[in-house]
Amino acid sequence: MRIKRTTPTTMSGVSRRIRLTAVATGLVAAAALAIPHASAADDTTFSAAELKSADASVLKADVPGTAWAVDAKTNRLVVTVDSTVSESEIAKIRQEAGRNAGALTIKHTPGKITKLIAGGDAIYGGGYRCSLGFNVRSGSTYYFLTAGHCGEVASTWYSNSGQTSTLGTNVGYSFPTNDYALVRYTNTSVTKSGTAGNTDITSAGTPSVGATVYRDGSTTGIHSGRVTALNATVNYGGGDVVYGMIQTTVCAEGGDSGGALYSTSGVAYGLTSGGSGNCSSGGTTFFQPVVEALNAYGVSVF
Repeated sequence: MRIKRTTPTTMSGVSRRIRLTAVATGLVAAAALAIPHASAADDTTFSAAELKSADASVLKADVPGTAWAVDAKTNRLVVTVDSTVSESEIAKIRQEAGRNAGALTIKHTPGKITKLIAGGDAIYGGGYRCSLGFNVRSGSTYYFLTAGHCGEVASTWYSNSGQTSTLGTNVGYSFPTNDYALVRYTNTSVTKSGTAGNTDITSAGTPSVGATVYRDGSTTGIHSGRVTALNATVNYGGGDVVYGMIQTTVCAEGGDSGGALYSTSGVAYGLTSGGSGNCSSGGTTFFQPVVEALNAYGVSVF
């Protein structure tokens, strides 16, 4: 998804990565059509080493619009490909996997897998809109987390589209490889709530596959879905590859990047990174695990 601009300026002067982010039309339903390499009756067991080798092969093929993760139930590496991936590119992935090609299950998802600049409350910077994920703190100093690809395009963040009411400035960001950013509040008059959506966040953790989760974003509000994979790798194209993502069936749209993924029991799970689909027909969305971001900056939810 392309970044949501707050002004009518064109994208012609924007960098390659910015063109890939947030408000695009493409997050279409992730109703996946599986096309397994092996037959349904094939119960071949692949070793951890073989699955790891297959994983490395998909990365080496370097096909934008793909995401992949191991499915422990089927003992396969499930490779999700969006509508921009051609049959020849799928063949390239299989060829790269070589003797481990049988470990691959290809699934098609309509639309284009892209980054989605957005989150819970809307935040604005550099002429773009993202979303606030979780408020966090270290001692008496307050910060908020958002997506790393948001931190890449702006260093100062505002609460209004006119960019006159300052929230804070970047402490740092990590993107690609990871997708998280930390912003320190500089406006002392801003109320810092420890909630996400309507839920009081009291801890952080990692969801289990199959768990029901909720996402809050500035574009589409609160939506739920379930976790379909952990430790997913996503190739957004142009060298923008992120690792260790949480893959879900939660929908999202442009402007939702950075938004909070959490449970109704108050556990913070992740920050919205990108995906395909929309909130009318459904979608596949990937999240940066929040525990990694908290540990990286030495901050905690409250």
